[in-house]
Amino acid sequence: MSGSSAAAVGALLRHDIIAGVLPPGTKLREAALATHYAVSRIPIREALRALESEGLVESRPYVGSVVAPSPVDDAEDLFEIRNVLESATARKAAKRAAAQSSGGATDAQWRQVRKEITVILDDGDAVIARQRFDELAELNMRFHFAIAELSGSLSLTSLLRQISGKIEWLYSLNVTTRGSQAWSEHRGILAAVDVGQEATAADLMSVHVRRSRDAYFAMVAEAADRSRESPAAGS
Repeated sequence: MSGSSAAAVGALLRHDIIAGVLPPGTKLREAALATHYAVSRIPIREALRALESEGLVESRPYVGSVVAPSPVDDAEDLFEIRNVLESATARKAAKRAAAQSSGGATDAQWRQVRKEITVILDDGDAVIARQRFDELAELNMRFHFAIAELSGSLSLTSLLRQISGKIEWLYSLNVTTRGSQAWSEHRGILAAVDVGQEATAADLMSVHVRRSRDAYFAMVAEAADRSRESPAAGS
């Protein structure tokens, strides 16, 4: 992997953090990571900075970079932020789509992002068909980023990026249960965006996020119930 970019190394680090290969609190020493990923320390340093901006890595005085705490304690807040933020991106994406089809000049960058979304959705369908749910979390985040890019709002896209790592982390914890249903909902959101239905796109995105929230907390409750029942079962 010699010569890999910081983005490529960052993707590997992100995967290892979210998958639990690097648990919360793990010290992220540049020299050790450079050896592990077979790169120089420069892309490692850049990747750590990028992951810190996503909330997956923390920089602590006298310690250095460490894997951030699991986002489970912030889950309620993260879902609330997502609901407001992503409803706005879907609304603006639909408004911009309507402008693209109103007879004026079509934005080349918008067309490119729209094509990428089709590829992302098809890739997700293929992953689900193979039951490779571990690959779905990254594709899910790519879809939501792409909708933000379609909105044309740099502010909303930047805000989404700041919590993207934790969103992907939470999603990965419940991807086997929620993944297939959540993925199918993406096409409905995109359909509303494509025809410029601003209110519908925003509403569908809000419902999508709320369903993910409900599924996540249902999973947490079930896990707590199993934990309470297991000592009794063994007695």
